[in-house]
Amino acid sequence: MRLSLYNNARAKATLTIALRTNGTINGTSVDLNENKDASRSAMLIVHSGTITDGSHAVILQESDDNSAWATVAAADLQGSAPTITSTDDDKIYELGYQGSKRYLRASVTTSGATTGGTFGAAIVRGVVRRPPISRS
Repeated sequence: MRLSLYNNARAKATLTIALRTNGTINGTSVDLNENKDASRSAMLIVHSGTITDGSHAVILQESDDNSAWATVAAADLQGSAPTITSTDDDKIYELGYQGSKRYLRASVTTSGATTGGTFGAAIVRGVVRRPPISRS
């Protein structure tokens, strides 16, 4: 097997691409141990579309049990969690995770929005203990 990113990483949606207005939305959880792949690293990728107004603060949350969630500590992050505004159309943001929890999800709080903005997020899990990563 040739070493490649395809064999060692897999993207999973956490926030579906949607128009967001005021409020807080929690994304779908991503299991870093899905199919016993035991991913030891992950990255949150946020992709914005058209943002007309408001402030959209995206954070990464972690959990041991997929039930009790907490914001990831700064020491376990690589980069900064984005706050998307009307000047951020069509941008990609990356946030690395090097913590030890099993489950991750994105969460976004939108404020000051009349029409809001469109964006979504995925979590790429990688650095698996048993490559290649499962695609089932």
